[in-house]
Formats: sequence, C-alpha cells, structure tokens
Amino acid sequence: MKHVLLVSSLTSKGQATIPAEVRRKLHLVPNDKVGFDISDDKVVLVRIRPFDSEYHKALSSTLSEWESPNDDEAYDDL
Repeated sequence: MKHVLLVSSLTSKGQATIPAEVRRKLHLVPNDKVGFDISDDKVVLVRIRPFDSEYHKALSSTLSEWESPNDDEAYDDL
C-alpha cells in the first residue's frame, strides 16, 4: 500500500479544501457528504453514501418475520 501525505490549509472558519487526489480516490463530487471516523489520535475521511429510501422501502417488506408479539416481548429490553 502506497502511503501519501497531502496537506491542506485551514481557514479562519475551520474549512479546508479536500485535495483533488482524495476527491478522485473517494469519487467525491460537489454536494457529496463526507464523514470523519475518529479513533484515538487518528481521523479518517469517508464518503457518506446517500440514503436510498426506495431500496429501504422495498427491503422492509422482507422483514415481516420480526413483527410478532413474541418478538416484541423477547427483544423489548434491548
């Protein structure tokens, strides 16, 4: 794995430009959302994929096996 360090300056408003190489690697385009995965002293920039409501609506119809009073009682304390 090739290690590359890219640098961007922070503005007075706390903004930084994401370098072109990073945007290409993550397939980022204007208006995409990014997230910051924080762990100890490391932060990883990740692309946030848009929520696909149609997919989730179609998927929800396959989850009916979890819709019984027994399931509600069994998992109520989780």
